[in-house]
Amino acid sequence: MATIKTAISMQESLFEQVDALAEELHVPRSQVFVLAVEEFIKRHQNQKLLEALNEAYAEVSAEDEESLREEMRQQHRDLVEGQW
Repeated sequence: MATIKTAISMQESLFEQVDALAEELHVPRSQVFVLAVEEFIKRHQNQKLLEALNEAYAEVSAEDEESLREEMRQQHRDLVEGQW
């Protein structure tokens, strides 16, 4: 995979924290930035997925949900009836 160099601007105090963390982890400073961006992207993707799931489940009314639950209970009863 190709790598691309980039330049970013940040507050000096943040740069010093990144530098200290890189030293503590024994990795190049650029690797700390890569890890941070990867983590940020994963969180963003997870947030989008959560929003999509919430939207999908919001479309089911409470009455529909209770009806489905009761149907599943009845099917379960029918499956296990006579097993004990």
